Amino acid sequence: MIKAILWDNDGLLVDSESIFFEHTRAVFAEFGFELSQEYWGIEYLGKARHTRQVAEEFGMVPDLIDRVISLRDRRFLKALHRSVPLRPKVRETLDMLSGRLKQGVVTGSPREKVELMHRSSGLAGYFDLIVTHDDVTEAKPHPEPYLFALQILGLKPENVLAVEDSERGLASAYAAGIPCVVVPNYLTRVQRFEHAHAIEEDVSGVLTYLGW
Repeated sequence: MIKAILWDNDGLLVDSESIFFEHTRAVFAEFGFELSQEYWGIEYLGKARHTRQVAEEFGMVPDLIDRVISLRDRRFLKALHRSVPLRPKVRETLDMLSGRLKQGVVTGSPREKVELMHRSSGLAGYFDLIVTHDDVTEAKPHPEPYLFALQILGLKPENVLAVEDSERGLASAYAAGIPCVVVPNYLTRVQRFEHAHAIEEDVSGVLTYLGW
């Protein structure tokens, strides 16, 4: 029996991944480098490569990489202070599940940014726990974020359902023994989801797997 749902955040609940990518692509272009959404979806979002690694592969020198990342980060932070759009059917699904089981977020973003996004998007207060980059030593695709969430909840993996949008998020949940429904976005749909419990078009699809 499913007693809790653990949601990824960026690209699944809030549309922050597309904002982050568009700012990254724009800054790369300003310095003469073309960054495609397919490359970003596979290398950054799928294989967990950092922006610095991507920039190095594109042939940027270290000083330029620092300038590019700093400029992108400033622009992205400004965007987060404005309203971050929700992904399709997120609020309706969270409302339907509210009070019926535990809900948590397991994300690789820092807590400060998650709280900022949730305030600006109206998601603050929905979740019983939020596990962020600040709470763990190893990030996804390592299982530690999900294992830490299980520890907080006091639940076994079979009593939890994870929902992710990326291959690395799926790998993290799978390694922790948690069944995972994947809801790809336009950046992550190029990835492979071999161990997914199911693949859905939007987050409301998880309702099918709760056994109600």
